[in-house]
Amino acid sequence: MQKTKVEKEKELWGVWIAVIAVLCLTVLFPLMKVISIPLFEKPFGSSFRAVFSSKAFLKVMGNTFLICICSTLLSVITGFIFAYAVAFEKTPLTRFFNFIPVMHLVTPPFVGGLAFILLIGRQGFITKTLLGLDISLYGFKGLLIAQTLCFFPIAFLIILDGLKKISRNLIDSARSLGSSEFRIFTTVIFPLSKNSILSAMLFIAVSVLSDFGNPLIVGGRFKVLATEIYTQLTGWINQGVSAVLGILLLIPSILLFMLQRKKMFSSNVLTATIGGKVSRQDEKSPFRKNHFFTVFCLFISICVISQFAAIFAGSFQKLWGIKTDFTLVHIKAVSKYGKHLANSLIFAFSASVTGVLLAGFTAFIVHRTRLPFGTLLDTLVQLPSCVPGSLFGLALSLTAGALHLRNARLLIFIAITVSFMPFSYRIISSGFASVKTSLDEASLSLGRKKILYFFKVLFPLCFESFFSGFTYNFVRGIGTLSSVIFLVSFNTPLASIAILNLAEQGDWGKSAALATTLTLITFSVLGLSKLISRFSGRK
Repeated sequence: MQKTKVEKEKELWGVWIAVIAVLCLTVLFPLMKVISIPLFEKPFGSSFRAVFSSKAFLKVMGNTFLICICSTLLSVITGFIFAYAVAFEKTPLTRFFNFIPVMHLVTPPFVGGLAFILLIGRQGFITKTLLGLDISLYGFKGLLIAQTLCFFPIAFLIILDGLKKISRNLIDSARSLGSSEFRIFTTVIFPLSKNSILSAMLFIAVSVLSDFGNPLIVGGRFKVLATEIYTQLTGWINQGVSAVLGILLLIPSILLFMLQRKKMFSSNVLTATIGGKVSRQDEKSPFRKNHFFTVFCLFISICVISQFAAIFAGSFQKLWGIKTDFTLVHIKAVSKYGKHLANSLIFAFSASVTGVLLAGFTAFIVHRTRLPFGTLLDTLVQLPSCVPGSLFGLALSLTAGALHLRNARLLIFIAITVSFMPFSYRIISSGFASVKTSLDEASLSLGRKKILYFFKVLFPLCFESFFSGFTYNFVRGIGTLSSVIFLVSFNTPLASIAILNLAEQGDWGKSAALATTLTLITFSVLGLSKLISRFSGRK
C-alpha cells in the first residue's frame, strides 16, 4: 500500500515544481532583490548610514513604533469590549452589533481615512459644521482614531471566536459559588481568552505596520515607514534608502508573524475547559454594566456608520463644508473613471481566481501528500502576510526594473494575487483538515489519480472554503492600494489610486463619489457571494 501511495504521487511532481517555481519567483525573489540593493551598493552601507545618521528617519522609526503600539492596544481593547458585549451581555441589537464590524472589515481600506477628513477634518461636518471649531486633527491623534476604527473589527472577530469557545458551565459554576461578575471576568473569562487577545494583537500589529492609506491621507506631518518608502522612491528616486526603510519595516513584521504562527499552533492544544456545547447563560447582568456595553457598542457603531454616511453625503454636495447644495456633478463624473473601475474589477477577479487555485494546490501538497519541502512551501505561501504592502510593491517594482520588465498589468496581477493569498491558504487548509484522510486512501485503492482526487473529491467537499477565500481576495483586491501604488501606469489606472489622488488634490466630491461606487460594488459582490454560498449549501 505504501508503494502505491508513492507511485500515485509521482504525477504530482509537475504541480509541485510549478508551485515552488511560482512562489519563488513572485515571493522569494522580489524580497531578496529589495534586500540585496543596500547590501551590494557602492560604497557599501551608504544607504544604511544615510538612514541611521538622519534625525528625520530616526523620527520616522519612532513614529512607526509609537503608532503601532498605540493603535494595536486601542484596537484590541475596542474589539475585546465589543466582542465581550456580543458574546456574554444581553445587550439589545446584538445582531446589529455583530454585523457592524464585519461590514466595516470588508470596506475598501481608504474609506476610513477619507471619511475621517470629511467628518473631523478642518472643514469636517463634526468639527466645523456642528461644533464650529477651526482645528486640525491631522497627525498622530487623527491617525490613531482612523486606525482604531479600521482595525478593531479584526480584533473583534478573533476574540469573539475565543470567547464563544469558553464553556458557560464554568461561568455558571463560579456564579453559583457566589463569585461576583468582576471576579468571574478576572479569574475565568479573561485568562481563557488571553490566547485570542494575543493573536489579535499580533495580527493587528502587522496590519498597522503595513497600513498605507490612513497614514497617507490622515497622517499629515506624522510620517511612518510605510509612507516614507513611497516618498523616498517617487519623490527622491532613492532606491537604496527606500529599500533600507523597507527592511526596517520587514524585520518586526517577520518577528510578529513568527510569534503569531507559534501562538496559532499552541492554541490548538488548549485545556479541555474551552469548547463543548453548552447553553447560553440566562441570567441578566447588572443594569449598569449592561447599559455601559450597550452605549459603548452603539457609539462605535455610530462611528462606523457615520463613515459610510459621510462618503455618501460627500458625493452629493458641491463643496464639502462650504457649499452644501445638492448636486449630481460628482456622481456623473464617475463615468469618466469607467476604465479605472473596470481595471479594478478585472484585476481583482483574475487575481482572486489565481490566488485561490495556487493556495489550494499548495495546501493539497503540504497537507495531503508526502512530497518534499512541505514546510518550505507552507512558509512561502504565508510569507506575504507579514510583508507590508508598500514594501512588496517596491520589491516587485525593483525586480521588474532589474529584469527590464515593462508589463504593468502583469505586475499588478502578481501583486494582488500574492498579497491576499495567505488568507485563502489558511481557510482552505482548515477545510482540508475537516476531510478525513481515509477518503484519500479509498480513492487511491480504487485506482484514482491523486490529481483527480483533488478536483473530484476535495474541491467539491471544500467548495465553501475555496469560495470564501475567493470572496475575501476579491473584496480586498478591488480596493487594494499600498501594494500596487508603485506599479500603476497611465494605461493601467485603478479606482483605488484615483480616489487617493483626488483626495490629495482636495477634490473631496469626486473622491467620495468614486469611493461610494467602489463600496457599493464591494457590498454587491458580498451579497451575491452569500446567495451563491447558500445555494451551494442547499445543493
